[in-house]
Amino acid sequence: MKKKIAVLIDAENIKSSYIPNILTKLDSYGEITIKRIYADWTQQRNNRWKEYVNSYAIKTIQKFSYTVGKGSSDTALIIDAMDLLHRNKVDIFCIVSSDSDYTGLAHRIREDDLTIIGIGESYTPSAFVASCNHFIYIDDGVCEKVSSNKLSSQQVKKIDYDIINKAFNLIKLDVGTILQSRFKESLSKIDKNFNVKDYGFKKFHDFCKSLNGYELIRHNDRSTFSIKKL
Repeated sequence: MKKKIAVLIDAENIKSSYIPNILTKLDSYGEITIKRIYADWTQQRNNRWKEYVNSYAIKTIQKFSYTVGKGSSDTALIIDAMDLLHRNKVDIFCIVSSDSDYTGLAHRIREDDLTIIGIGESYTPSAFVASCNHFIYIDDGVCEKVSSNKLSSQQVKKIDYDIINKAFNLIKLDVGTILQSRFKESLSKIDKNFNVKDYGFKKFHDFCKSLNGYELIRHNDRSTFSIKKL
């Protein structure tokens, strides 16, 4: 019996023209039983997806961005993935995105001994690549598959959420948020050897984006961020 695959697509972080190649590659893993794509479909920039959504019978999920600086698609996709996980609907999850926001989700899926396949472009953060059982680079129509157990140059530490929570609570304000810069200082005080590169990230901002149970909020100046615990 073929394994059942759920394909969850973050439309904000992948090119629409890759879809035919992506679905063809996934045929070798099993039967695609769920195809969903997440975006704010009221935005004109997402009109480019219409042709592919109709041709490949992909279910569109409408999500509005209520928080400045935080995409709506990633949150909705994660919620749906967790729902499917708890309902034992599929054997394989495929996350189509070049964003590091799904690193925590990939780890969670693997904890249940299910397979997670990531598909994205060559600039996808190594933390997300390493968190998947398999990762497929889809740039320019050329697919390159990487197995996580072969990522010797990209081995990353598992995030210790006891340290994360302790660092956050140490300086949390009454409003429940702290500046991203102060959060980094707090982490460095608790873990003297803290370095985002150990977790597969080049920037602390990307590390924060990947944290499960936290979100980044962009200030009005668009260059300052705070972090909030959900």
